Amino acid sequence: MMADAAEVTTEGSNDRVFKIKAGIFLSAVAGVSILAGFSRTIMSAKKTDPSVFENTKPANVALLEGGSRLAMRALGWGTLYSVVGVGAFCYGCWKLSGASNMDEFKLKVKEKFPLVPRNDPPRSRTDFDGLTDLLKYLSTWGKE
Repeated sequence: MMADAAEVTTEGSNDRVFKIKAGIFLSAVAGVSILAGFSRTIMSAKKTDPSVFENTKPANVALLEGGSRLAMRALGWGTLYSVVGVGAFCYGCWKLSGASNMDEFKLKVKEKFPLVPRNDPPRSRTDFDGLTDLLKYLSTWGKE
């Protein structure tokens, strides 16, 4: 019985450390994804029109700098709008539910929305040879 109490205490203190590590991990994955996506876009543009990247005349550098500044400004505004928009939507849902903590919010959502039935074992096909096979299956699904 004492071991159970000790496990609960350690589990509670490790929960915060786990959440911090998970947040750092997700931030790192997001950062790497952004860097990879931006790099791939630049490489694709370079492959499509290499002459723009090879010319180092001052006029071309000014054009590239203006375009990159515009792109960074657009990225900044887009990020701001998406974060504020999603945050406002989530905050609105939270306030409309009248919940005071996450457990209460979860219970209120369960009350309002229908329960999704489990599909165990699956009642339909779950393995496909490829995208074509999946699309053929979906186009005939429900018509039998």
